Amino acid sequence: MSRVPMTVAGETKLREELEYLKTEKRPRIIKDIATAREHGDLKENAEYHAAREEQSFAEGRIQELESKLSNAQVIDVTEIPYSGKVIFGTTVHMINCDTDEEVCYKIVGDDEADIKQLKISVNSPIARGLIGKLEGEVASIQTPKGIVEFEVDKVEHL
Repeated sequence: MSRVPMTVAGETKLREELEYLKTEKRPRIIKDIATAREHGDLKENAEYHAAREEQSFAEGRIQELESKLSNAQVIDVTEIPYSGKVIFGTTVHMINCDTDEEVCYKIVGDDEADIKQLKISVNSPIARGLIGKLEGEVASIQTPKGIVEFEVDKVEHL
């Protein structure tokens, strides 16, 4: 499997979730299953079936997180010399050439993307159009409403 880019913050968040699942949630579920077993007939025991289903979801998530972390290529943009070029992990301030509206996005890995926090996936059309551009350059980005041009105003390594 190929390496998946991830920021330091993204890796930390996934590791924290994995730690929580392994040290807190998994033992609680095991205890819930044991308690439900004590109630007798497992065929008609809703608590037992609910706990087993929860266990299945938790174990699946643990496997998913371990897989993602084992294939992660953690990139610390603060360690990369500043060049004014848009790269993975940078925060990009840009201006819509048609409306003069300013917008700012941080380019992150797929698992970290959250448009509400202004974090966009490196694989999104906007990020793909911005990668490699320098401050002052214009990027033409295909959107559902047509091509929109953005001028890269400022690139930050945060």
